Amino acid sequence: MNASTLETDLRALQLLAHQPTLNQRELSQELGVSLGKVNYCLKALLAKGFLKAQNFKNSKNKLAYAYVLTPAGITARAELTAEFLQVKVMEYERLQLQIKDLRLSLAQAEGERA
Repeated sequence: MNASTLETDLRALQLLAHQPTLNQRELSQELGVSLGKVNYCLKALLAKGFLKAQNFKNSKNKLAYAYVLTPAGITARAELTAEFLQVKVMEYERLQLQIKDLRLSLAQAEGERA
C-alpha cells in the first residue's frame, strides 16, 4: 500500500470512529481529497469488512448512512497506525540525513568563499 492510500485509509477510519455520520462530502473536506477518492476508499474499506454502512432509522434523507467500524476495522486502524508511524519515522530519518548533508555542503561552500 502506498503512503498516500495508507494515510487516507487511516485518517478515514479515525474520523469515522469518532463521527460515523459524516457523509462522503464532509469526509472529503476533512481528508482534503476528492469526493471520488473518498467513494473509492469507502468502497474498499467496506469490501475489506473494516466498515459497515447503516441507514439512519429516523433520517428524512433515505441515502444517509452511518459508517461504523467493525471489530476488524478497529484492528485494522491499529495496524495502519503502526504502519503509518513506521513510514513517517523512515521519512524523518531520511530528512535528518538530507539536512545533515545540506548543512555540510553549505559549510563547505562558505569555507570556499572565505
